[in-house]
Amino acid sequence: MKKLSLLVAVLLAFNAPAFADGDADEGEGVFKKCKSCHMVGEGAKSRVGPPLNNIFGQTAGTQEGYKYSNALVEAGEEGLVWTPETIDQYLEKPRAFVKGTKMSFAGLRKEEDRADLIAYLLQFSPDYNPEAVSDGVTQ
Repeated sequence: MKKLSLLVAVLLAFNAPAFADGDADEGEGVFKKCKSCHMVGEGAKSRVGPPLNNIFGQTAGTQEGYKYSNALVEAGEEGLVWTPETIDQYLEKPRAFVKGTKMSFAGLRKEEDRADLIAYLLQFSPDYNPEAVSDGVTQ
């Protein structure tokens, strides 16, 4: 099983978008599409969606103070952890990635927009340690 996880991690590394190449300044502009439902930064709180501070490394559906859909809670219980890769997949088409999510956003089709948004959001997860998460599952 460990060999399979290592293989999947290596394949993801070669096939995943280069999130480090995302432009956080451009991502701030992309985030304008998210602002009606989400907040980031100091004083961020729940709106229609949860605040996105420290989202990276967090188990899906577990942030206190927000009522998640049963589907997202179950995804978290099954091991879904938010990483740049899993958030990229979710942002592309949220309802396809987590069937039953209450997030009504249709998604970001452009890979560059998703990479920029992820680069922007990573600024609000200063304690995120990608080595503590593999394949979207905490170790």
